[in-house]
Amino acid sequence: MDEKKRRKWMLLLWTFMLVLVCSMYVGKCSRERKELVVDNHKWDKLLLVLDQIEKNYVDSIDYKEVMEKVLPHLMENLDPHSVYLPPVELEAAEESLEGNFSGIGIQFNVPADTAVVISVIGGGPSEKAGLLSGDRIVKIDGKIVAGVKIDQDSLVKMMKGPRGTKVNLEIKRDNLEELVPFEITRDRIPVKSVDVALKLDDGLGYVKLSKFSKTTYDEFMMAVASLKIEGIDTLVVDLRDNSGGYLGQALLLSNEFLRKGEAIVYMEGRNRKREEYKADGRGLCQDTELYVLINENSASSSEIFAGALQDNDRATIVGRRSYGKGLVQEPVYFSDKSGIRLTVARYYTPTGRCIQKPYGDDYGLDIVERYRHGEMFSADSIKKVDSLKYVTPKGKVVYGGGGIIPDIFVPVDTTGVTDFLIACNRKSLIVKYSNHLADQYRKELRAVETFEDMEKLVASIDMEGGFLSYARKNGVVPARGEWNESKEIVLLQLSGLLGRYTVLDDNAFYQYILRMDNVVDMVKQLRKEK
Repeated sequence: MDEKKRRKWMLLLWTFMLVLVCSMYVGKCSRERKELVVDNHKWDKLLLVLDQIEKNYVDSIDYKEVMEKVLPHLMENLDPHSVYLPPVELEAAEESLEGNFSGIGIQFNVPADTAVVISVIGGGPSEKAGLLSGDRIVKIDGKIVAGVKIDQDSLVKMMKGPRGTKVNLEIKRDNLEELVPFEITRDRIPVKSVDVALKLDDGLGYVKLSKFSKTTYDEFMMAVASLKIEGIDTLVVDLRDNSGGYLGQALLLSNEFLRKGEAIVYMEGRNRKREEYKADGRGLCQDTELYVLINENSASSSEIFAGALQDNDRATIVGRRSYGKGLVQEPVYFSDKSGIRLTVARYYTPTGRCIQKPYGDDYGLDIVERYRHGEMFSADSIKKVDSLKYVTPKGKVVYGGGGIIPDIFVPVDTTGVTDFLIACNRKSLIVKYSNHLADQYRKELRAVETFEDMEKLVASIDMEGGFLSYARKNGVVPARGEWNESKEIVLLQLSGLLGRYTVLDDNAFYQYILRMDNVVDMVKQLRKEK
């Protein structure tokens, strides 16, 4: 090897050794790096990360914005119902349960591109100002809102506001060419939790509860008292699609039907000792025969009520398995008007059934899975686990595992559902045509005082021919036989929606709608068989 090559290899060798020594030194230094001590059983890591961001992050930080993004993700990793609520969402959530809010006092829908007043709340600001059902809202505070497809939530926000503030509406009424102006002062508006209370049959009363708000017990007892005066001895409490609310209201309602000492519910959690609630024996409805209607959307307080009465052999539960939300949620409020709903315990029925269904990746798709597995159509498809079998005092077998399984199963009713009906619903043709009829029969609707009056008015209207013509104009034509299948549903819905434009409001609506309710029909059948 010549001298030149030897030097070259010697240089390469020395370079390699230098790199090796340096790497060893770096490795030694890295092993000696300073580490921040973390206890993963506590919140140390989170606090350390936030501290490092505050001290060392390259750019300035909008801490409020970061928190608003981080907190929802933090809560959703606990359970499906623990949640962070920013100020606007917290206010809306509170409002729905408080029993009142500040606004103008109307119910409206947007069948096409214009808000139509369905009803005016009695004693509210809009009634005092002179608004009428059927009025179309064209402008709000000078802004055109008709014909521009503003969504319903945005319209609600524009009309709601602090008590004592004013809102200016411009209304299109009947056949008047000019818009009618109204200045309305916002005020407290009561929020009903009892949608309707009516006599279904001889001795059979019906009460529909949409939520458990602060006023539910008072509303319910007023409704029951009015039905008792009409001579009812059997009561149907409809909790279908009732997602719950205040526990205290569910306890008060349960107490009305149970004997002294009978358990209503108990709760228990990691940091919450077992807490039991029992009836005090002072209920006024202890001898009233009772049916409770539930479905897959009945949750929380609805399940507590249904579970308490089922486990005490006090009521017949009719319908489909309830949602399965049995978590005790504790509210925590922050000074910036935001807050959290934190799960602190679980609810259990008197026999020991946990109401809460299991968590899982498909938790939010549970209802879809029920359809897929046939549970919405067959009682045999409801999953029952023998290890979760419980027995009531009278020997009735009930099952845990999530939700309340009814005593009498009633499947989803698909009678009359055709492609024609589906197409009509997609285009909201039934709602739109009811608005058309309301315009046409405005004078007659205002003269309606009783349901008998409503029946006479409905009989005088050619709804069948009118609706079919209206549907054709909108590109929906029934195939052979479809109209005969769907006719009853369409006409009853039209009659009910039209009834909302009268002083009868929801009372008229439900008297028509309940005529095609297979769950209510089941109650009537059970009652006859006794």
